[in-house]
Amino acid sequence: MNNDEDAVSGNSKEDSKEKKHPLLEGLVDAQALRTMSRSDLTALAAEIRDVLCNLLATRTAHFASNLGVIELCIALHCEFDFQKDHLIWDTGHQVYPHKLVTGRYHEFPSIRTRGGLMGYPNPSESVYDLFMTGHAGASISTAVGLRSGDLLTGHSDRRTVAVIGDGAFPSGMVFEALNNAGELEDDLTIILNDNKMSICPRVGAVATYLDRLRSNPYYTGLKTEVVRLLEHVPMFGDPTERLLAQMKEGVKAGLLGGMLFEELNIRYVGPIDGHDIPLLRKYMAMVREMKGPVLLHVVTEKGHGYKPAAEDPVFFHTPPAFRVEQAEDAATPSSGCPPFTLHARNAIAKKMAEDDRVTIITAAMCQGNKLEPIREQFPDRFFDVGICESHAVAFAAGQCKMGLRPIVDIYSTFLQRSYDQIFQEVTLQDLPVVFMLDRAGLTGPDGPTHHGLFDIGYLRVFPNIVIMAPGYASEVERMLDAALAYDHPVAIRYPKASALELDRNIEPVEIGKSERIREGIDGTIIAFGSMLDQALAAAEILDGDLDVGVVNARFAKPIDLDMVHSSIEAGKFVITVEEHTKMGGFGSAFVESAVERRLDTRQVHCLAIDDRYIDHGDRDELLAEQGLGAKQIVARCREAAGLVASYST
Repeated sequence: MNNDEDAVSGNSKEDSKEKKHPLLEGLVDAQALRTMSRSDLTALAAEIRDVLCNLLATRTAHFASNLGVIELCIALHCEFDFQKDHLIWDTGHQVYPHKLVTGRYHEFPSIRTRGGLMGYPNPSESVYDLFMTGHAGASISTAVGLRSGDLLTGHSDRRTVAVIGDGAFPSGMVFEALNNAGELEDDLTIILNDNKMSICPRVGAVATYLDRLRSNPYYTGLKTEVVRLLEHVPMFGDPTERLLAQMKEGVKAGLLGGMLFEELNIRYVGPIDGHDIPLLRKYMAMVREMKGPVLLHVVTEKGHGYKPAAEDPVFFHTPPAFRVEQAEDAATPSSGCPPFTLHARNAIAKKMAEDDRVTIITAAMCQGNKLEPIREQFPDRFFDVGICESHAVAFAAGQCKMGLRPIVDIYSTFLQRSYDQIFQEVTLQDLPVVFMLDRAGLTGPDGPTHHGLFDIGYLRVFPNIVIMAPGYASEVERMLDAALAYDHPVAIRYPKASALELDRNIEPVEIGKSERIREGIDGTIIAFGSMLDQALAAAEILDGDLDVGVVNARFAKPIDLDMVHSSIEAGKFVITVEEHTKMGGFGSAFVESAVERRLDTRQVHCLAIDDRYIDHGDRDELLAEQGLGAKQIVARCREAAGLVASYST
């Protein structure tokens, strides 16, 4: 990779040591790209690829998607001035090239580390970042709003560009926005980045439609000429006029393609090669001057320019760190206990083998939820609906009505996109949908857009639903057993973390009942779900000073009222610990239950996430920062017991 870069940029090895990426190092912002030569832009693309490959030598990061948009990013910044114009990147994990060309090269080694650059757009970093975009499908809606705002405030000369991938395109919100954009007829440029992927290969009828457009044998130039000719076909009176109009639209449909968009009053241009910078610039300059909404269909390849990533873009979406020269052998997993996600997958597979009523539904997260073996083993009962979480939940409700037992396996942060369907279609109907909430808690380097810190709060308010969380590995299967045997909605939340292994002869999980793991006479730590390991570690540290009991709460709703009563009535301190926001979380439920029973809550201390959005960083660092690490729990126990704290928070 480095030798290739030297050859492209024309530098000697000595010069390369002094300035490894001379073009990137000299960029204060993206203005310079607009005057660069074609050869310099090609060299710039090579430098960006080298930076991305070198980044993976130090940490996991979004990779294949960023390799695929390098030329697209360069062309955008060449043809638009995004210090003035507006640029929205849909699903912002593909903004690494954008960050590099907008003056953040020297900070780039800090990306996805605590205190460093975010792996998504971040308005606090740069004027080039307008929204912190971490979820898919919202770009066109916000772009329409930006354009409307410009018109109302007298800035009609500004251009607005939304870049959206084909994986995000089937999202319901996208079609709501297209419907609005076509009606308003305001100037708007939509770049459809078509790489035949979301994280996994995308699914559905829209994907098939885009495949047909991409395989159209006619070049855009020919299509344009045909349309221009057709515009001059004279129209006569009825019925001849109707006949010619039908012929005109039929020819356009056959040669032009993109009629889905044209019928929505959105001009369609393309498809074009998304890795040809001069071609991209030519077409961006053209669509920039078009009036009304226009969609430019750009075909790219995930992992472009790096063979292993291009051949396996699913693995290379966020691969583990590796040395570039050994990338082909980079699939070594991290050490430690298997993650909760793997235990959940295995439990789901077992239940599907035992009961043919059980189905699994995911929203384009087959790989993230480790469901590939289930997809292969049970293809008729595996449903990937694409990035359409609202549809996934309503779809599950429909299956329930037919006597099936669907499991909706979605990240905590993405499930909230289906909030209305959880209310109207599931809990209001009291249907036994099982929600598996992966990534519930702090997701580390993915940061505030992906932390699953709100699900207890947004689910607990609904009648009929049960909310539980496993504290250790073998509990996952037992909780799923209980959920599928329960004739009401159930949510099971678990983190992006290794699952604690406890040598316990676990009994079947009873709805609304906690589990005492350790006895103690000086106080009690009540851990909800993923915090059990930190609670047990804290109790071990305290041995000799305090004899502290540990309870595995298991349920946030219904909460174990007997456990609440016995913990408080002991007359000692009680500390609740959870990987969730304090408002509306398990601790809130605990205190509410105690108040309803007129119990004294003065010795109850709730440890949870602060009422703010938490930055990205290592999960253990973030837990400690939030007072949820073992040492911080120890300090709170000693303080609650009236002892002098000997551990720093």
